[in-house]
Amino acid sequence: MALDGAFLFAVKKELTPLIGGRVEKIHQPSREEILISIRTRQGSRKIFISANAGSARVHITEKNVDNPQTPPMFCMLLRKHLGSGKLIDIRQDGLERILFLDFECVNELGDVVTVTLACEIMGRCSNLIIISHEGRIIDSIKRVDEDMSRERMVLPGMKYTLPPRGDRLNFLTASPEEMMQHLREAQPAELSKALIRVFEGISPILAREWAFFAGRGVHIESDTISEDQFTRLLFAIKRTKEQLENGECCFSAAMTKEGMLKDFSFIRLSQFGTLMITKEFASASELLDHYYYERDNAARTKQRANDLFKLLVNLIDRTERRIAVQREELSACAEKDKYRLYGDLISANIYRITKGDKKAVLENFYDESCPQIEIELDVRKTPAQNAQMYYAEYKKCVTAEEKLTDRIEKGTEELQYLDSVFDALSRANSENDIIQLRLELREQGYIKYAGGKAKPPKALPPIEYKSSDGYTILVGRNNHQNDQLTLKFAEKTDIWLHTQTITGSHVVIVTDGETPPDKTIEEAAIIAAVNSKGRNSTLVPVDYCLARYVKKPSGAKPGKVIFTNYKTAFVRPDTELEQSLKV
Repeated sequence: MALDGAFLFAVKKELTPLIGGRVEKIHQPSREEILISIRTRQGSRKIFISANAGSARVHITEKNVDNPQTPPMFCMLLRKHLGSGKLIDIRQDGLERILFLDFECVNELGDVVTVTLACEIMGRCSNLIIISHEGRIIDSIKRVDEDMSRERMVLPGMKYTLPPRGDRLNFLTASPEEMMQHLREAQPAELSKALIRVFEGISPILAREWAFFAGRGVHIESDTISEDQFTRLLFAIKRTKEQLENGECCFSAAMTKEGMLKDFSFIRLSQFGTLMITKEFASASELLDHYYYERDNAARTKQRANDLFKLLVNLIDRTERRIAVQREELSACAEKDKYRLYGDLISANIYRITKGDKKAVLENFYDESCPQIEIELDVRKTPAQNAQMYYAEYKKCVTAEEKLTDRIEKGTEELQYLDSVFDALSRANSENDIIQLRLELREQGYIKYAGGKAKPPKALPPIEYKSSDGYTILVGRNNHQNDQLTLKFAEKTDIWLHTQTITGSHVVIVTDGETPPDKTIEEAAIIAAVNSKGRNSTLVPVDYCLARYVKKPSGAKPGKVIFTNYKTAFVRPDTELEQSLKV
């Protein structure tokens, strides 16, 4: 993993100024994440700790993370033992992927004791363990019993022991001679893989960067490395050591040309050449915040909204199937005129037909050529009754056509509404957004009211942006807020935008009676495209008009409007631009 022991060493240096601060708040945003606010003389800072297998880390964060309304048990335990505690030390054993946060706390008897928080950042074995002053485990965010691991169990009351540790070198303290000897004795392999076996606390990306520098981009085997290449390798290691110890790291992230983050390190990355773009950050915490926040936030939101996603998928599927059946029935009604014709021909030729006839061959006098038509008859009915049978079938089709057309229209509107809720849910980035969507579905009758006295939290305001020209741009978070933003908040001279035939949020440019420049309209259109179902498309049409031309049809579902006097802009969704304009 990229967050290796060496990177953790850089994180430790960033956390060091927090020593002496006191614990202000403790939250647990999700099952394997902890947020600790430390109050220092310079202000409050938040330490984010994750024991999630795919995103284990510890760093200072500036992000605001939603917390559950009821704190989990582990969070309550942390508050009990660390509440108002003083951070007195941060330790790391060599370059092991473990940070020990020592807190001076007061126990239940009033004695001052040291409670340690062990942040083990070790991939799928990551854990967060509370250790008493006696060295025993109070509890952990993940309990490990005998069935899970026979080498090292992590259970309350047990003595805390370090994870098994291999015999590898610490490149911060090892001499060049030791490095040379261990590298020669290592099993022959590609140089970067051999380096991982020799040194502790280095990730594959750091090992590849050292090997890339040593071989000048040429593949090297560990058993065939030349003296010149080894000298260059030692230089790369020495330079990395100095950067870490002197706090001169260059925190870099490699990303694709589409902007997807792939890897990161605390040194400048050269191994990717022109295949990837390198972005640099001011600190390790800023890099980790940027790298993990969006991905983790999306996963956290999806987890909390999983039941809504399932409900909406089922509702959309059921509605689509119902509309498909209704359309088939409607297509069958297209033969209604044939039934009326049969009734007319039987009535006109009733004297030629007798009861018991299976069919009648009659001339179609509605056609100039008078072709003969074969009509099936019910042998149990008289000619007049057969005519009435076909007239009844005609009336049935007419009535069905009227009702089916209306039902299909309403079903299509319902499908569009459910699609809009699904789109809003997929873009929800806070628990408040999910709660508001849940309330909206309850009001529309899709979710039964389960009772309860707790009041729902107050809805968040519309998402606010500021264009390059200084105009305020507002975006609705859900259908109810779309209606309020468009029909109540927006002035008649404000500009309203929405993606054409694509579900998405309502967007309003607050003009204050002025005419905004084309650049502002273009930026607002890009924001509308990003906040819609078409955000992953290459080109999205966005309609815009004055807010005075937007109306809501009587009885329409939330978010449904009609508009006139509009123009259409074609834009490319740009997430980076959208994020840069967000207030």
